[in-house]
Amino acid sequence: MDTKETVLSILNDLTGNDVSGAMDDNLFDSGLLDSMGSVQLLLQLQSELGINVPVSEFERSEWDTPNKIISKAESLA
Repeated sequence: MDTKETVLSILNDLTGNDVSGAMDDNLFDSGLLDSMGSVQLLLQLQSELGINVPVSEFERSEWDTPNKIISKAESLA
C-alpha cells in the first residue's frame, strides 16, 4: 500500500466515511475530524508509516483536507 492509500484507509477508519471522493473537503469544517481525531490520525501515521509528528507541531490548517494530509505524510515519510 502506498502513502496515499494508507492515509485514505486511516481517514476512512477514523471518520467512518469514504473521503476519496472529497479530497479537498475540509475534514474539520465538515465535522468528520476533530481534535481527538487528529491525535488518532497522528498516532496511526506513526504506527503505519513511521511518521512522527509531535502534537505540538500539528498545524491544523496544514492537515485539514485528505490531499493536504497525503502531501504532508509523503513529505515526512
